[in-house]
Amino acid sequence: MQLQSILRNLDYTEIKGSLDVEVTSIAYDSREVTTNGVFVAISGFTVDGHDYIENAIKKGATVIIVERDIWLEDYVTIIKVSDTRLALARMSANFYDNPTEKLNLIGITGTNGKTSTTYFVKSIFEQAKKSIGLIGTMGTIINNRHFENKNTTPESLNLQGIFSKMVDEGIEDCIMEVSSHALDLNRVAYCDFNTAIFTNLTPDHLELHKNMEEYFNAKAKLFDLAQEHLVINVDDPYGRRLIDRVKDSNKSILTYGINQKADIYPTDLHFYADYSTYQLNTPTGSVDIKVNIPGVIYVYNSLAAIAAAYTNQMSLEDIKEGIDAVKGIRGRLEVIYQDKARKVVVDFAHTEDGLEKALSTLRPFTKGRLIVVFGVYAAPGKDGSDKRRAMGKVAATYADLSIVTSDNPKEQDPNLIAKEIVESMNEVDGKYHVEIDRREAIKYAIENSQEGDVILLAGKGHETAQVIGDKEIPFNEREIVNELLANIRKNRLKLQSTKKFIKIKR
Repeated sequence: MQLQSILRNLDYTEIKGSLDVEVTSIAYDSREVTTNGVFVAISGFTVDGHDYIENAIKKGATVIIVERDIWLEDYVTIIKVSDTRLALARMSANFYDNPTEKLNLIGITGTNGKTSTTYFVKSIFEQAKKSIGLIGTMGTIINNRHFENKNTTPESLNLQGIFSKMVDEGIEDCIMEVSSHALDLNRVAYCDFNTAIFTNLTPDHLELHKNMEEYFNAKAKLFDLAQEHLVINVDDPYGRRLIDRVKDSNKSILTYGINQKADIYPTDLHFYADYSTYQLNTPTGSVDIKVNIPGVIYVYNSLAAIAAAYTNQMSLEDIKEGIDAVKGIRGRLEVIYQDKARKVVVDFAHTEDGLEKALSTLRPFTKGRLIVVFGVYAAPGKDGSDKRRAMGKVAATYADLSIVTSDNPKEQDPNLIAKEIVESMNEVDGKYHVEIDRREAIKYAIENSQEGDVILLAGKGHETAQVIGDKEIPFNEREIVNELLANIRKNRLKLQSTKKFIKIKR
């Protein structure tokens, strides 16, 4: 492709060299540069791409996109821009021929509920015989093939490549989780969204956004990008702020909620141990809905998906069947073990609000004690203190016993994280045990559980690795629980055999 085509509509401040060159690829990682490729030097949080320009040239880059003045040999074209991340987004869209213009792109943002809402939307569209792709926390799905993502919302270059692949494979609709990081870092710039969905906003990611106002403003960017339909949770205070912000945008606004007056809302709402039911009410009719994941949060997430489907002209029958077809979502209040003695549930709850809702959902159907195993990942030091303390108080308030452990401590000292959590738990007289090793924490919870107890393993959900330092260590909670319980059964049988032997010998 001609360089001039890739640079179409790109604002740049300076050019050195020729634009009349043929380029084969774009890269923002110098290790992925190919011969006659473009290298975009991005200033990241820990690594600055400008430091790797020489490596990129050695790999074959003939065009370099920069934010600051540099000197290179005459045979290399240098283009200076004010923001290389934004430039990468524009160039990537051009390189892949603007694939989102050929898709009905639905974006969803919010602190909690994004993943389950995408799966509800996908199921409804499939029930209506629509081809739909999915991009999110648990990866990318194209024609029922699964691909891993490095981030919830991939970098713009990778994202546009995914969109292009969807178009090539005949996909017409795409539902995508859009993180606040992606919005703030321009990963979704120049994506042609048709519909935007807002779930809720509670404290999270403040290591990047610093405060809730910045966090809200980052999320709100999606609603500037969306061209047609805006779906918003009217029960959420930030949702109501968002409605006020976009009310004069000349876009279609559809609200959903349980408590406030909304366009999409439930009546005759009932909660059970494993599911919820309600009558769905829309501007054009009503239908009975069954959500096969328990708790009010999944009622909200189903309503978000229903509102998005409704505004995209899905029928009430397809909506009903689509929600019912979702029998469970990996790592979302997922029961991974159950017998007469105990139930073990995993959930991705990694925020104060998420943990509270998970525990509140399980509480009414717990005959014995409610035990939670959890850790907290938050910004280092004071920036993350509020989240650690808040989650500690939630656990102490809603659980009978909390096992404080590690989540993904990364470079932080897990002992200091635990110390701050238990300080807040002491303030409300919470009962807890500290076990930094997460596997040992799960073991402690199982060995100390009694008949009727429910154990919630919170924070990891679908994840199968734990990040300690700079390493990802395999960590599959389903496998760990099954292994621990198998060992318990094995030891119990061994003890019973020993008792029989002693009795016979006597």
